[in-house]
Amino acid sequence: MRTKWKRTLLTLVAGSLVVGTAACSDDSTGAGGVDLEGKKVAAMADYKAGDQFKATEPLDVSLLYLDQAHYPLKNDWLLWSEITSRTNVKIQPTVVPYSDYDQKRGLVISSGNAPTIISKTYPGQEEPFVSSGAILPVSDYLDLMPHFKEKIEKWKLQPELNTLRQADGKFYLLPGVHEAVWQDYTLAFRTDELTRLGLSAPKNWDEVYTVLKAIKAAHPDSYPLSDRFEGKAILNYAGQTFGTQAGWGYVKNTTWNESGQKFDFTGVTPEYKQLIEYFRKLVAEGLMDPESFTQKDDAAIQKFASGKSFAISSNAQTIINDYRPNLGNIPGATVAKIPLPAGPKGDVIRGQRTENGIMISAKAVESDKFVATMQFIDWLWYSDKGQEFAKWGVEGTTFEKDASGKRKLKPEVAFGGMNVGAAKNLQRDFGFSGGVFAYGGPTELLQSTFTEEEIAFQKTMANKKVLPLAPPAPFDELERERATLWETPLKDFVLQSTLQFILGSRDMSTWDAYVKELDAKGMTEYMELVNSAYKRYKEKNG
Repeated sequence: MRTKWKRTLLTLVAGSLVVGTAACSDDSTGAGGVDLEGKKVAAMADYKAGDQFKATEPLDVSLLYLDQAHYPLKNDWLLWSEITSRTNVKIQPTVVPYSDYDQKRGLVISSGNAPTIISKTYPGQEEPFVSSGAILPVSDYLDLMPHFKEKIEKWKLQPELNTLRQADGKFYLLPGVHEAVWQDYTLAFRTDELTRLGLSAPKNWDEVYTVLKAIKAAHPDSYPLSDRFEGKAILNYAGQTFGTQAGWGYVKNTTWNESGQKFDFTGVTPEYKQLIEYFRKLVAEGLMDPESFTQKDDAAIQKFASGKSFAISSNAQTIINDYRPNLGNIPGATVAKIPLPAGPKGDVIRGQRTENGIMISAKAVESDKFVATMQFIDWLWYSDKGQEFAKWGVEGTTFEKDASGKRKLKPEVAFGGMNVGAAKNLQRDFGFSGGVFAYGGPTELLQSTFTEEEIAFQKTMANKKVLPLAPPAPFDELERERATLWETPLKDFVLQSTLQFILGSRDMSTWDAYVKELDAKGMTEYMELVNSAYKRYKEKNG
């Protein structure tokens, strides 16, 4: 890997520190743009889709590991020893707590000492690292990853991959990939309370307002909705039905305008304003706890469990692990997820089938075991067997299969709603079904740990209209440098102002002034840059 130039650019990006260091030339020859001769030590000679990868000699692979508080990493997990047994690979984790992950990931990449595998990276989060040459253009090396290629072709995922492409036509993130679009997060309601008040589960956000208002009338001293995830989940899943991106979904500052065939600045669109006004109304009328956007999850769960609130954001696991067990002190209390409410955009969900995935350090290609490392990643993250292993563990130890091939946890192992109260836990005691390995996969595998209730929920969600994907608008090297100067201040100001508007510390009458403040921070110039990049990419690639 040759260095053309070196430059340091320091930018604080929404909680992560990103430094551009050195851009690498891309003029070498051979598979993936690099001569792989001398880089095949420990690799399998004829590795193909369906094969079990096993390094031909011991291989150590370093990994940036996001550590979750409710199943903290243990060195004696069966996960680690079984990976080594099956693949002859020993993983060397660099452990980073969840709360510090985005910042630490940026720091280790900018330092030039990143582990080979940089996990838990969502599409878009890789972009600040592209021009530095610190991460690998993984699209150059797909011939080394037959399982990944097979899924892309079989599930026709090329449109999703195209959204990851940068100005050079390459992509730098290996995403988790799903066979089909699916939505997990939505609101959960105390269904016993809805029944008691003669209320039906709301089907759209107007009905959510009506139901919360009825609950408030019955419990004047309550906040019917006291949310968790610092409001980032509800703004994300509500945002898509309003035709915008917010909360966790506010990765970029841009939203594709299909009718105008251009990108708009998300934080000033009518749809974004409408979303803010909706949640402002909930807070102003006492229907939503203002602490929803700042409180820790445990506080929100406690309010729900003690009857101080009646609605909360949920996914398939939190309703089983956090809500139902804690509602035991309220006789007859029941809780269930509602299908994602429809919004002004319609009964829709966002159409992305990619998930968080991994970046690979550019230094990996310098290793004589590079090919073996890529084969290992391909097997563990993308093969059917590797995905099943990462999710279910070891057949005969953590789960069994019946004659039809249906998986079932061993009686002594609990996970989600299965074997509640068992002595062992699949995540905490064995390390499987964690948030680092093998996101996505076949729908059958995804739903294999779902309860019947969740499968019914997913069938309902499958009837919703899937929103089209935005086209690529990748920056070239110089544009990325310019964009970096604007992106973070703009995004930070939008997120800060969003909270102020919703909580009422900034009046909606100042919206025009807010737009002017964004313009003073470079919004117009930034959007000219984005749309110029889009037009160039379209002209070049169609």
